Amino acid sequence: MNSNRFYLIMLALIVLGYLATALIDNQYPFFAGFAILQLVIMALAWNILGGYGGYVNFGSAAFFGLGAYSAIFSYQFFGAPLIVQVLAGGFFCALLGLATGYLTLRLRGVYFAIATLALLVVSETLIHNWDYVGGAAGAYLLPDRTLDFLGVLIVGKDGGLFSNNKEFLFFCQCILVLVT
Repeated sequence: MNSNRFYLIMLALIVLGYLATALIDNQYPFFAGFAILQLVIMALAWNILGGYGGYVNFGSAAFFGLGAYSAIFSYQFFGAPLIVQVLAGGFFCALLGLATGYLTLRLRGVYFAIATLALLVVSETLIHNWDYVGGAAGAYLLPDRTLDFLGVLIVGKDGGLFSNNKEFLFFCQCILVLVT
Protein backbone atom coordinates (compact mmCIF):
# COMPACT_ATOMS: atom_id res chain seq x y z
CA MET A 1 0.00 0.00 0.00
CA ASN A 2 1.54 3.32 -0.99
CA SER A 3 1.68 6.16 1.50
CA ASN A 4 -0.83 8.43 -0.28
CA ARG A 5 -3.50 5.74 -0.17
CA PHE A 6 -2.73 5.05 3.48
CA TYR A 7 -3.12 8.72 4.41
CA LEU A 8 -6.36 8.99 2.46
CA ILE A 9 -7.77 5.98 4.32
CA MET A 10 -6.67 7.47 7.67
CA LEU A 11 -8.24 10.82 6.78
CA ALA A 12 -11.48 9.08 5.76
CA LEU A 13 -11.55 7.18 9.07
CA ILE A 14 -10.99 10.40 11.03
CA VAL A 15 -13.81 12.13 9.15
CA LEU A 16 -16.07 9.11 9.77
CA GLY A 17 -15.18 9.26 13.46
CA TYR A 18 -16.13 12.92 13.61
CA LEU A 19 -19.38 12.30 11.73
CA ALA A 20 -20.18 9.45 14.12
CA THR A 21 -19.85 11.83 17.06
CA ALA A 22 -22.11 14.35 15.35
CA LEU A 23 -24.83 11.94 14.18
CA ILE A 24 -25.17 9.43 17.03
CA ASP A 25 -27.39 10.78 19.79
CA ASN A 26 -27.08 7.87 22.24
CA GLN A 27 -24.12 8.17 24.65
CA TYR A 28 -23.61 4.45 25.24
CA PRO A 29 -21.63 3.77 22.03
CA PHE A 30 -19.21 6.52 23.03
CA PHE A 31 -18.83 5.11 26.53
CA ALA A 32 -18.23 1.60 25.18
CA GLY A 33 -15.88 2.88 22.49
CA PHE A 34 -14.02 4.98 25.05
CA ALA A 35 -13.53 1.94 27.30
CA ILE A 36 -12.40 -0.21 24.37
CA LEU A 37 -9.97 2.43 23.12
CA GLN A 38 -8.48 2.75 26.63
CA LEU A 39 -7.75 -0.97 26.56
CA VAL A 40 -6.33 -0.69 23.03
CA ILE A 41 -3.96 2.05 24.19
CA MET A 42 -2.94 -0.09 27.19
CA ALA A 43 -2.30 -3.02 24.83
CA LEU A 44 -0.21 -0.83 22.54
CA ALA A 45 1.85 0.38 25.50
CA TRP A 46 2.39 -3.18 26.69
CA ASN A 47 3.29 -4.29 23.16
CA ILE A 48 6.10 -1.75 22.91
CA LEU A 49 7.93 -3.08 25.96
CA GLY A 50 6.73 -6.67 26.01
CA GLY A 51 6.48 -7.34 22.29
CA TYR A 52 9.30 -5.33 20.76
CA GLY A 53 11.57 -5.08 23.80
CA GLY A 54 11.05 -8.59 25.14
CA TYR A 55 10.46 -7.40 28.72
CA VAL A 56 7.47 -8.65 30.71
CA ASN A 57 6.15 -5.47 32.31
CA PHE A 58 3.43 -5.76 34.92
CA GLY A 59 3.68 -2.09 35.87
CA SER A 60 1.79 -0.63 32.91
CA ALA A 61 -1.38 -0.32 34.97
CA ALA A 62 0.53 1.72 37.57
CA PHE A 63 1.44 4.28 34.91
CA PHE A 64 -2.14 4.34 33.65
CA GLY A 65 -3.44 4.89 37.18
CA LEU A 66 -0.88 7.57 38.00
CA GLY A 67 -1.81 9.47 34.85
CA ALA A 68 -5.51 9.27 35.68
CA TYR A 69 -5.09 10.28 39.32
CA SER A 70 -2.76 13.17 38.52
CA ALA A 71 -5.26 14.46 35.94
CA ILE A 72 -8.09 14.21 38.47
CA PHE A 73 -5.96 15.88 41.14
CA SER A 74 -5.05 18.78 38.84
CA TYR A 75 -8.73 19.33 38.04
CA GLN A 76 -10.15 18.99 41.55
CA PHE A 77 -7.62 21.14 43.35
CA PHE A 78 -6.48 23.60 40.68
CA GLY A 79 -9.41 23.65 38.23
CA ALA A 80 -7.03 22.90 35.38
CA PRO A 81 -8.45 22.63 31.85
CA LEU A 82 -8.34 19.33 29.96
CA ILE A 83 -5.10 20.02 28.09
CA VAL A 84 -3.30 20.79 31.38
CA GLN A 85 -4.75 17.61 32.90
CA VAL A 86 -3.37 15.55 30.02
CA LEU A 87 0.04 17.24 30.29
CA ALA A 88 0.09 16.72 34.08
CA GLY A 89 -0.72 13.03 33.64
CA GLY A 90 2.06 12.66 31.08
CA PHE A 91 4.55 14.58 33.21
CA PHE A 92 4.01 12.51 36.35
CA CYS A 93 4.07 9.27 34.36
CA ALA A 94 7.36 10.38 32.81
CA LEU A 95 8.78 11.02 36.29
CA LEU A 96 7.65 7.58 37.47
CA GLY A 97 9.11 6.05 34.31
CA LEU A 98 12.42 7.79 34.92
CA ALA A 99 12.57 6.53 38.50
CA THR A 100 11.49 3.01 37.53
CA GLY A 101 13.89 2.92 34.62
CA TYR A 102 16.77 3.98 36.84
CA LEU A 103 15.97 1.27 39.39
CA THR A 104 15.40 -1.52 36.85
CA LEU A 105 18.07 -0.57 34.32
CA ARG A 106 20.19 -3.69 34.78
CA LEU A 107 17.40 -6.17 35.49
CA ARG A 108 16.52 -8.85 32.95
CA GLY A 109 13.96 -11.62 32.66
CA VAL A 110 12.05 -12.68 35.73
CA TYR A 111 13.80 -10.07 37.92
CA PHE A 112 12.47 -7.24 35.76
CA ALA A 113 8.98 -8.79 35.87
CA ILE A 114 9.09 -9.04 39.67
CA ALA A 115 10.30 -5.43 40.00
CA THR A 116 7.48 -4.11 37.82
CA LEU A 117 4.97 -6.28 39.68
CA ALA A 118 6.25 -4.72 42.91
CA LEU A 119 5.67 -1.28 41.38
CA LEU A 120 2.09 -2.24 40.62
CA VAL A 121 1.43 -3.65 44.10
CA VAL A 122 3.00 -0.65 45.85
CA SER A 123 1.05 1.86 43.76
CA GLU A 124 -2.22 -0.04 44.28
CA THR A 125 -1.65 -0.22 48.04
CA LEU A 126 -0.76 3.47 48.17
CA ILE A 127 -3.90 4.52 46.29
CA HIS A 128 -6.22 2.22 48.26
CA ASN A 129 -4.97 3.48 51.61
CA TRP A 130 -4.64 7.17 50.78
CA ASP A 131 -7.85 9.01 51.66
CA TYR A 132 -6.63 12.19 49.98
CA VAL A 133 -7.24 10.67 46.52
CA GLY A 134 -10.44 8.84 47.44
CA GLY A 135 -9.02 5.69 49.00
CA ALA A 136 -10.59 2.39 48.07
CA ALA A 137 -13.70 4.14 46.70
CA GLY A 138 -11.62 5.96 44.10
CA ALA A 139 -12.03 9.50 42.89
CA TYR A 140 -15.18 10.79 41.26
CA LEU A 141 -15.11 13.73 38.93
CA LEU A 142 -17.80 15.68 37.10
CA PRO A 143 -16.27 17.13 33.92
CA ASP A 144 -16.82 20.65 32.64
CA ARG A 145 -19.68 21.14 30.23
CA THR A 146 -17.60 23.37 27.95
CA LEU A 147 -14.05 23.26 26.63
CA ASP A 148 -12.38 25.97 24.63
CA PHE A 149 -8.88 26.09 23.23
CA LEU A 150 -7.36 29.34 21.95
CA GLY A 151 -10.80 30.93 21.75
CA VAL A 152 -12.38 28.09 19.74
CA LEU A 153 -15.27 26.28 21.45
CA ILE A 154 -14.38 22.58 21.23
CA VAL A 155 -17.05 21.09 23.51
CA GLY A 156 -20.36 22.78 24.22
CA LYS A 157 -24.08 22.27 23.82
CA ASP A 158 -24.41 25.63 22.08
CA GLY A 159 -22.36 25.30 18.92
CA GLY A 160 -19.16 23.50 19.87
CA LEU A 161 -17.45 21.01 17.58
CA PHE A 162 -18.59 18.24 19.97
CA SER A 163 -21.67 18.26 22.18
CA ASN A 164 -19.98 16.64 25.20
CA ASN A 165 -16.62 15.50 26.57
CA LYS A 166 -17.16 11.81 25.81
CA GLU A 167 -17.53 12.49 22.10
CA PHE A 168 -14.41 14.68 22.11
CA LEU A 169 -12.30 12.16 24.03
CA PHE A 170 -13.60 9.30 21.87
CA PHE A 171 -12.56 11.24 18.76
CA CYS A 172 -9.10 12.02 20.24
CA GLN A 173 -8.52 8.38 21.15
CA CYS A 174 -9.56 7.27 17.65
CA ILE A 175 -6.98 9.63 16.19
CA LEU A 176 -4.29 8.35 18.59
CA VAL A 177 -5.04 4.73 17.70
CA LEU A 178 -4.96 5.52 13.97
CA VAL A 179 -1.68 7.42 14.29
CA THR A 180 -0.12 4.55 16.21
